[in-house]
Amino acid sequence: MQKKSEKIIFTLYLLGFLALALTLALLQPLANTPPLYGNPPDEHARYLIPQFICKYGKIPTGWEEEVRIPAYGFSYALYNVFPYVVQGYLMRFVSLFTESEVVLLYTARLVNVTFGLLMAVVVYLIGKRVFRDDRFRWLFCFAVTYLPEGLFLHTYVNTDSCCMLSTAMMVYALVCVYQDGINLRNSLWMSGGIILCALSYYNAYGYIVSCILLFLLSFLQKKENGGYFYDWKNMLKYGCLIAGVVLAGIGWWFIRSYIVLDGDLLGLATREKMAIQYAVESVNPLTMQTYQSMGYTVLEMFRERYTLSGLFHSFVAAFGSMSIYGSIWLYRAYKAFFVLGTAGSLLYVICYRKRRKISGREWFFHINMLYCIFMPAFLTIYYAYTTDYQNQGRYLLPALLPLMYYMIKGIDGDRSVKVFYVTNHTKLPDFLKDYLQNAYFDINDGELMIIKTDKTPAKKILPSSKINEIVTNISRTISVENHLYIDDVKSSMQHISLVHIEALIDEMVRFIDEDGNEQLSGKELERKLSGRILEVLHGI
Repeated sequence: MQKKSEKIIFTLYLLGFLALALTLALLQPLANTPPLYGNPPDEHARYLIPQFICKYGKIPTGWEEEVRIPAYGFSYALYNVFPYVVQGYLMRFVSLFTESEVVLLYTARLVNVTFGLLMAVVVYLIGKRVFRDDRFRWLFCFAVTYLPEGLFLHTYVNTDSCCMLSTAMMVYALVCVYQDGINLRNSLWMSGGIILCALSYYNAYGYIVSCILLFLLSFLQKKENGGYFYDWKNMLKYGCLIAGVVLAGIGWWFIRSYIVLDGDLLGLATREKMAIQYAVESVNPLTMQTYQSMGYTVLEMFRERYTLSGLFHSFVAAFGSMSIYGSIWLYRAYKAFFVLGTAGSLLYVICYRKRRKISGREWFFHINMLYCIFMPAFLTIYYAYTTDYQNQGRYLLPALLPLMYYMIKGIDGDRSVKVFYVTNHTKLPDFLKDYLQNAYFDINDGELMIIKTDKTPAKKILPSSKINEIVTNISRTISVENHLYIDDVKSSMQHISLVHIEALIDEMVRFIDEDGNEQLSGKELERKLSGRILEVLHGI
């Protein structure tokens, strides 16, 4: 029954996204349409590139007048254009059947709707990894996928949509590497995310750095007799694999840029050269006034232009050409959500530290996630201060996934997992006897205890209905407070005890089968496995 309801919610989750995204993609105009100016930001300038590809069957260099933005003097073709390439060649195929400009525009937009749908699926996979409580897992999925501005991003021609998919893939890979260690599957996920990120949006390049750092750290292993060693063999093995896949995926673009842009790999120098040559005076780099050139400080820029308020509102919801906003209550609700989530996250860290020591590995993972949040914010503010003031919250959206993780984790609060119990007994009397003989004693709050039985625990112990019956009887049989419960049966039996015992057993089996773990001695394997189970139960 639970699996059926999960499938129903998942289907509705995807169908809801499709309904909203398709509605926006099909109704938004391309040209400026007063008085509301409902056309998406810069789409008319970005759409020039897939139009060029559709017409000529080749990627523009950026110097062509057809793809140049008249006032600014440069072209988005100078930047990474992979999404435009997909859109352009798909439009070229559709043009074999119709020359309708509306159909071609819809074709380009639907590519980004597809990116958004794929991202929604990856967000669901992340939620399954980091939230054991179904309620908060779905809250996380909906918070990420249905953020109004984030959903809007997937409905018009841009590279941001592909970038958001890439961040989801990289976050999923990072979580899998943290939980399972590096393997072929995680390597391919990471490679795919890095490729899409490198070919779409510079503001998200911080995720690539984070992937590299966590990849390198994952091979630092603790010795059984104390101290650490570095697994160079596997690092080189998987490092060469990831590097090879990534270079195969992105090498063509950067080689091309080096050739056609005279060694300018990122296109930034060529952009400035074109802007100086073709831009109007107000946005020409030689004459344009910025807050930096006028001698203002960053804080003065914030005060004068209400920068933080503008970034927040346009991060939540700003449609059209940043000309259509939602109800004031929408923004108040999100303010309350972020305040509650931030306070809860800080409280969670405080309680978590009191319960158990946070390892250096955990600190490093979370510092990397915070870096992925703050890097887009830093780049947005730096660009607004030094180059061109653009108070647009959509530039912050690469930070969405880790930000929402911490917000939901703060609302979810702290778990009080005490014991993970393994037994082979499938009949209730035998199970209770084994349980009472082996596990009925006090343990300190936050400690983990693995009860060993005479027989090897089965991979699949009991059907869900039987687990529900047994755990309910255990909670009734033992009336003394603060004694053994599986994830504190009093409050969350349906979520950990019933749903995830089998998943945790599978996690143990997968952990033991991982590269490097089978060589560990029994005691070292038990220590490492205990730590892994604790991480699974508490979440990252």
